[in-house]
Amino acid sequence: MSKPLPAVDYLKLPESGEPYLEGPKCSACGSIYLGARKVCSKCGAREKIEPVRLANEGHLYVYSIVHRSFPGIQVPYVSAIVDLEGGGTVKGNLIGVDADPAKIKFGMPVRVVYKDALGRKDREGNSYTSYFFEPR
Repeated sequence: MSKPLPAVDYLKLPESGEPYLEGPKCSACGSIYLGARKVCSKCGAREKIEPVRLANEGHLYVYSIVHRSFPGIQVPYVSAIVDLEGGGTVKGNLIGVDADPAKIKFGMPVRVVYKDALGRKDREGNSYTSYFFEPR
């Protein structure tokens, strides 16, 4: 059996140790992003981008409760944008809380958790690991 694959390229699954999110950080101005880049969008610096391990804790910036989706995707679910401690803003799903605005608060503390990507598999039957947010 093969080990799970990361659902996105910025999710790292080391041979030993816990999964983590990695983002490029500009050494000139300190801005942190997700996804590959060679130039800083904030200060325009070139060749000053270095990979950095992102924090597993942050605060809910904004969310949306999704009631319509693709076939096979259970709704409602909570799509969230989280500001991570130490920098970086990440979009993902908020789990472990009812999809009810009365139970979700802007600024609430959350943690990143790594789990099976809802049973999704590639053509060869390999599973995926993804990241989610849950209240802490």
